[in-house]
Amino acid sequence: MSFRTDLLEGKTAVVTGGTQGIGRAIVEALAGLGARVYAAGLPSTNPEPYHQGTVTEVTLDVTSQEQVDAFAKSVDNIDILVNCAGIIVRTEEFKLPVFERVIDVNLTGTMRLCEAMRPLLAASSGCIVNMASMLSFFGGGLVPGYSASKGGIAQLTKSLAIAYAADTIRVNAVAPGWIATPLTQALQNDESRARPILDRTPLKRWGTPEDVALAVIFLCSDASSFMTGVIMPVDGGYMVT
Repeated sequence: MSFRTDLLEGKTAVVTGGTQGIGRAIVEALAGLGARVYAAGLPSTNPEPYHQGTVTEVTLDVTSQEQVDAFAKSVDNIDILVNCAGIIVRTEEFKLPVFERVIDVNLTGTMRLCEAMRPLLAASSGCIVNMASMLSFFGGGLVPGYSASKGGIAQLTKSLAIAYAADTIRVNAVAPGWIATPLTQALQNDESRARPILDRTPLKRWGTPEDVALAVIFLCSDASSFMTGVIMPVDGGYMVT
């Protein structure tokens, strides 16, 4: 255990995209450290019980302002907001409707949650952690919508860090690199594609959802109390080579 088990005791967290993948790992990590967690997202295709603490699963479409507003009104207090809902549609994002959908989920959806939860976060002097990407820093030729959305997340994070500081809300982001999830399974299984990734990664392995969750915990804790507007890579060194 990297953190003391009562680190987030008494805190309430919302994690969008919290029903699967990296989002689920973040939910488990927050709950395991004592937080009450709302795992907000689309229903999981392979539902499993959460293994840690107090978790309430909430169906939420981040592209629906009506759903986001209704959810915000249903929550009494919140200390932590993690915006992890996101999609990627490789090769299809050159089609404008697909491009717009990716932007709406990944970027505009994040803004919807930040603004809806702002009053509650201000009341608790809370924090926000957004989900950026290594593609916040450089382009992806097959995913123009995803890359644009994640570049936008980086700038949105910096902008909200400035705007929300007066409310004593810290706003940071993590930028995962190559993480072993179902979305990257095809790459992991293809040696010709996986080998160049691992060769470039100084730590010589795929990241795990838990690696990302640990970085999120740090940004939610008092250990980062003088940090805001930060985009923290979690990529095994991929971007420095």
